[in-house]
Amino acid sequence: MKTWFVTGSSSGFGLEIAKEILSRGDNLVATARDVSKLGALVEVGGERVRAVELDVTRTGEAERAIGEGVKAFGRIDVVINNAGYGLLGALEECDDGQIARNFETNFFGALRVMRAAVPIFKAQRYGRFINMSAAAAISNYAGFSVYGAAKCALEGLSESVALELASFGVRVTIVQPGPFRTDFIARSMERGSKSNPDYNGTVGAFAKVLEKVNGRQPGDPARAAKIICGTVDDDAPPMRLVLGKYAVGKVRKKIASLDAELSKWEASGVWADYPPGT
Repeated sequence: MKTWFVTGSSSGFGLEIAKEILSRGDNLVATARDVSKLGALVEVGGERVRAVELDVTRTGEAERAIGEGVKAFGRIDVVINNAGYGLLGALEECDDGQIARNFETNFFGALRVMRAAVPIFKAQRYGRFINMSAAAAISNYAGFSVYGAAKCALEGLSESVALELASFGVRVTIVQPGPFRTDFIARSMERGSKSNPDYNGTVGAFAKVLEKVNGRQPGDPARAAKIICGTVDDDAPPMRLVLGKYAVGKVRKKIASLDAELSKWEASGVWADYPPGT
């Protein structure tokens, strides 16, 4: 039996992952800013669920929440950083407060949770971090400059932590989902505070695509949750778990684009070094 710690457990991927954890017979530390929204999970899981209030943007709360989980179950084996929300708008359209809040949740919030869990994982000589990223971190869109940047930062953090903690039996997986049928677009998307018609053809077009796909996304969150949770059963989990046909295609296009660009500029890049023997 493993003990899982999941941020943002009240809706979307977090809720589906929480339900999958309980179906496995494991323990769950379910967190949310409003614990009253976790009642259904407690009702299903009973003593195997500890509902904990957590706002990842507040200093010190991650340590307290992780501590509550350890007190309840004796250990934490898996941490899933799922809490987050989108910010739709051109860079020029987002104010400083919006940018700071988005990074606080999507990047610094996950960083705080990871820092709180690292000593526990090291002492156990075992642990799994699963960090929810986004297709915007594969290649970004007009209108997701801030949100995509926060997710890219999370991916960079994850890569380094994986190297730092590998010798302690800790593994890190980054989840890159395509469009899944959650409430992310309708419920978890903030708009830039300053509307600028200069971006109607770029950001505006992307916003219309999101509106059109909302409720019709091809991805099944329950299937995704099963795959995500299944990675902990593998001794060599993926560094990046790409979910959905759209995201898989996006990764392949990005690889092809990078390869073509590198081939074109490789000679110039190599020439930047000192000549051999210098």
